[in-house]
Amino acid sequence: MSFQQGLSGLNAAAKGLDVTGNNIANANTVGFKSSVTHFADVYANSLAGSGASQVGIGTTTSAVQQSFTQGNITTTNNPLDISINGGGFYRMSTNGTVTYSRSGQFHLDKNGYIVDDRARVLTGYPADATGTIVQSSPVDLQLDSGDQPPVATGAGVGTFQGVKANVNLDSRATVTTWTAAPGAATVWSPDPSDYNWSTALSVYDSLGNAHTLSLYAVKTAVVPAGGGAEWQIHANVDGTSDLNVTLTTSTLTFNTSGTLVGTGVVGVSINLADVMADLGGVNSAGSPLAFNLDFAGSSQYGSPFGANRLEQDGYTSGRLTGVSVAGDGTIRGNYSNGQARDLGQVVLAGFTNPNGLVSLGGNQWSETAASGAALVGAPGSASLGVLQSAAIEESNTDLTAELVNMITQQRNYQANAQSIKTQDQILQTLVNLR
Repeated sequence: MSFQQGLSGLNAAAKGLDVTGNNIANANTVGFKSSVTHFADVYANSLAGSGASQVGIGTTTSAVQQSFTQGNITTTNNPLDISINGGGFYRMSTNGTVTYSRSGQFHLDKNGYIVDDRARVLTGYPADATGTIVQSSPVDLQLDSGDQPPVATGAGVGTFQGVKANVNLDSRATVTTWTAAPGAATVWSPDPSDYNWSTALSVYDSLGNAHTLSLYAVKTAVVPAGGGAEWQIHANVDGTSDLNVTLTTSTLTFNTSGTLVGTGVVGVSINLADVMADLGGVNSAGSPLAFNLDFAGSSQYGSPFGANRLEQDGYTSGRLTGVSVAGDGTIRGNYSNGQARDLGQVVLAGFTNPNGLVSLGGNQWSETAASGAALVGAPGSASLGVLQSAAIEESNTDLTAELVNMITQQRNYQANAQSIKTQDQILQTLVNLR
């Protein structure tokens, strides 16, 4: 009797229910990828070949394939919750053993490593002391939580060094006549009657100490060749004598259109030792503090005095206050001094055949010969997806579809059980023959 077909159908339906139940159980598992059961019919082998009347002997489970479709993205409040939008897997390391995951729920451990809930470490490209990403072999990502060192004004990195001052000097201002103080003929004192306009900004020494640089504009009676006007620039630091500040040039010249003549770059050298001596304090920062003061773009129009731009490239030391992850995996640290620096870059791994990966549990997969070697790269490159910080990828389980599938598998199980019952009744009839 053909109990075998019904029995194989029961086993196959039970296997399908197992897969469906596992999908439903993981409907809330971050990064989970649902599976689908594949079935195949079974025929007995025959050396003489098969005939038109050959009857199969049941069914079998040919494979359980995972579906690596995209799950929904949900935002969170943790900047180290990272979701993948597109292809690829996180590359995780446990004492050198590499596994792969789609679950991006990360946090920092006591040593500053980015880890998941089971202490597996996220890997990526490191950054050097200047924040430059070094794209070499992926390493365990560890965030440097130490203080960011200060940068003196004029020692910044990039095309902009020193101070930029874009100002408008009122062409309607009257000429100011400066009278030297008795006994101090070479010292200019910032008395309101001795200048037309002033502004100030903070500059930083090599130890990150802030100093107030005050700039004063004085309109002179000099008329340049071709017309226009000349302004004299004075400066002091922290309210001390202007003798503590040396300027390579002390004049700004404007033509009749109000446009600055020349580059407008003034070299500044501050004798910090004398500044601190005047203030009665001690400062072991490097002295002098030297930088360029760039007035490029400044004007002399018939409108009120004003500073359109005042900025400098120095800053004090800072503590790490937070991190964020860009779409390309770059981890950026934000510091209490208002600066930001790249701390590393998350990498993703792609596979030619993701279904060849072996599920290890705990949202982890392992590479096999069937999956092919991992293709590691930066997010957004090749076929790899992009990342989103403060977000997670939900399970791709479709609960509605799984519940309908459960009903279908249940009906299949009942039908196969009925097939066995019918075969039993037939067998019983034969036994009862007299």
